[in-house]
Amino acid sequence: MKEKFYRFMQGRYGNDPFNHFLMIMSLITMLLSVVWKPHFFAVAVALLGWGYYRMFSRKVYTRAVENERYLDIRDKILGRLKQQKTHHIYKCPGCGQKVRVPRGKGKIEIHCPKCGKDFIKRS
Repeated sequence: MKEKFYRFMQGRYGNDPFNHFLMIMSLITMLLSVVWKPHFFAVAVALLGWGYYRMFSRKVYTRAVENERYLDIRDKILGRLKQQKTHHIYKCPGCGQKVRVPRGKGKIEIHCPKCGKDFIKRS
């Protein structure tokens, strides 16, 4: 039986992080449909169907591009969240340029790289 499944999956895309995300979102929307609004069930089934379509697809390159886009978006969001733990981001009062400074340094004088204005903030 295991070998039949291996042969069936040959040439197909399989599972990836984007599929994991789709399956988790499908599970969450199914739970929401039970607890809150029954309309979410259709969304859950659509997400589940999309995940299985991607898993069994033979268009490997297209699915890989979709996964790369998902990973770029995920890394951008997670990178911002990690950055918020270690740095403050302030806007320069002169030009509006965003300046990133490390947390935990007390009151510091920040020099804007764009306009050269100095301002004091707590980090």
